[in-house]
Amino acid sequence: MMVQTLTRLYSTRNVGSFRLFDNPMRHHHHQQQNATAAGGNNEHVDDVDDNLQPSEDKSMGQQNIGEPVVETPQERPQTDMEQMKERFSKLLLGEDMSGGGKGVPSALALSNAVTNLAASVFGEQVKLGPMAPETKARWRKEMDWLLSVTDHIVEFVPSQQKTKNGTNMEIMVTRQRSDLLVNIPGLRKLDTMLIETLDGFGQEKEFWYVSKEDDQENENGQRDDKWWHPTVKVPVNGLSEMSRRWLQCQKESVNQVLKAAMAINAEVLSEIEIPESYIDSLPRVKK
Repeated sequence: MMVQTLTRLYSTRNVGSFRLFDNPMRHHHHQQQNATAAGGNNEHVDDVDDNLQPSEDKSMGQQNIGEPVVETPQERPQTDMEQMKERFSKLLLGEDMSGGGKGVPSALALSNAVTNLAASVFGEQVKLGPMAPETKARWRKEMDWLLSVTDHIVEFVPSQQKTKNGTNMEIMVTRQRSDLLVNIPGLRKLDTMLIETLDGFGQEKEFWYVSKEDDQENENGQRDDKWWHPTVKVPVNGLSEMSRRWLQCQKESVNQVLKAAMAINAEVLSEIEIPESYIDSLPRVKK
């Protein structure tokens, strides 16, 4: 008897709770019947009907009773934290975002990330002029992310430590790998010099670039955005002597940057040990 009473009470409460998600038109229909039975004015009921129609009723009519309203998420740009997580996840998985374990080594993934970032940023630089502020900020920000990984590529080196009783002890401590400790600050300096060289062209007034619409040299309508490059124009009498010397100086400076970068790259490659398995896999030349 007690079980039947509790079951009846539970079912009654459930019915009462589902009335919260009931169709509002049903309640309005009951209001109309009550107003008609009481002899009220129908015009007043119609006015109440217009005021009782919320904007959410349209969405409620397209879903089942009792289900929450599912809002479509709006697309928003990624934050710096989300972008950093995506970059580091790609590095940890070796560019294999499927998680199948078929990724490349972490060193190769880091090298590819730096190469792709440089190609994306400097590939858009088609004029001798300052980089766009957004592009420059993106280059520095994402390069700092990638180079932060090298702070944890360490080696053990001996160090002296003095104990409480005054005894000197030799212990092993971690330090950034010697080649990274020397070469990364140098590469940062070369990068700064290159960007400063581009910024120096912002005040140049003796030559300019023709826009795509005004470029008359590209005839027959061959103006594909992918392959088109702006055409540089100079005055009729050519550049002044001062401008020629300045351009020559900038050319020599950029050549020095290139030579220094190539020297660092050659030195690093010379210190890399080639695995015997790779040498054995090379095709043999038959004499």
